[in-house]
Amino acid sequence: MVLAHPLLWKGSVRVRVCLHLCFGLCLGLLLALAGCITPSIPIPPPDPEQMTFEVEVQTGSAQFSYSPSGAYAGAAVYVFNRAKGTGVIDTARADGSVGPTLPFPAALGDAVVVTFESEQQTVSTCVVIRQGRQSAADICR
Repeated sequence: MVLAHPLLWKGSVRVRVCLHLCFGLCLGLLLALAGCITPSIPIPPPDPEQMTFEVEVQTGSAQFSYSPSGAYAGAAVYVFNRAKGTGVIDTARADGSVGPTLPFPAALGDAVVVTFESEQQTVSTCVVIRQGRQSAADICR
């Protein structure tokens, strides 16, 4: 049996120690970076009970409003009337409230999709509009 020269053995240990250190540093850096990534908390879909539609029957238009909800602060808000194929875009205020929006084509009984879009998430609810405050019973079926 041939034994390796002691100087070669010392170099081999140095290489192993360096590899272990590099591996440990890389693993530590990876874990530190993973700790910086926070999971996003899903925002709830728009609540019909916080929606209000003011419908002008004579002009065939409506305006949309939404009560304050911090979850929607600064979100882009899309109110799309499926029946008419058009709608309005607005921005939620700092408290998450919206409107009243500009008038958009609508009639009582039209299916309207209300969408809130933040930087990370988009949530929607479809309601069949009626005059005034909506309810859970107004969700599109």
